[in-house]
Amino acid sequence: MAKNKMKTHKATRKVLTIRPGGTISYKQSGRNHQQYKKADSKTIRQKRKLNTLSKGDRNRLKSVI
Repeated sequence: MAKNKMKTHKATRKVLTIRPGGTISYKQSGRNHQQYKKADSKTIRQKRKLNTLSKGDRNRLKSVI
């Protein structure tokens, strides 16, 4: 008999990306439609970057991805 395996949570998998070094990154929120258009240029530049998850969140979410 096969062992039970955990299923991947598809919504989480689509949002998070695993980098080659093992860190997990995600895009910042607030980049859609009018909020992004009304933001000043500094905010727009800062939201282009990917954020990384903290160590505690990374350990908790590795089994889900």
